[in-house]
Order: sequence, then C-alpha cells, then structure tokens
Amino acid sequence: MNITDKRNREKELVSFMIALYCRKKHGGKSLCLDCAKLNEYAEQRVDHCPFMEEKTFCSNCKVHCYKPQMREKIREVMRFSGPRMLFYHPTVAIRHIIESVKEKKQMEKTL
Repeated sequence: MNITDKRNREKELVSFMIALYCRKKHGGKSLCLDCAKLNEYAEQRVDHCPFMEEKTFCSNCKVHCYKPQMREKIREVMRFSGPRMLFYHPTVAIRHIIESVKEKKQMEKTL
C-alpha cells in the first residue's frame, strides 16, 4: 500500500469514528461544530504526519502531534467509538487490536 492510500484510509477511519461519536453523543445527522473542527484537525495531522510510512496508529506513536486539548477530545472519541467498531467495521477493529499488540511488543524489545 502506498503512503497516499494509507493516509486516505487513516482519514476515512478517524472521520468515521468521529461521526459515530457525534451521532450517538450529540444526536445530529451531520457533525456538530466541535466534532467538525476535531475532524478537520485530525485530517490535517494525518496529512502532515512524517511517520506515516512506518507507523500503524497514532496511539502507538512516540511523538504526539496533537495539541493537548485536541488530544483529549480525540481520546474521548476513540474510547467511545473504538469498542463499537466491532459492530460497524469488524475487520478494521480486529486488525487494530492485532497490530497494536505487535507494535507494543516491538517497543518493549527496543527498551
């Protein structure tokens, strides 16, 4: 997979998770203003990520490029939407779990 495809897949996934969170928490059919801002910010971060070729997920990255306030918001979204991904995109959710475990084991070996 080339880097452009990887960036696009990452942006689609984070946008889906933010939309799921917003729909369930804020009740609208479209994103509320705060969630739209978070989505735009997250897409910008993905577009400018220098580690996209070798990283799997932002949560496993050693460098956190989100501003503290936005980082807390995206964490809240991920905590809510993450477990629900099993119902909406089971293969993506399972792949995330497997790759996260592998990456954490690799990180432990390098320490």
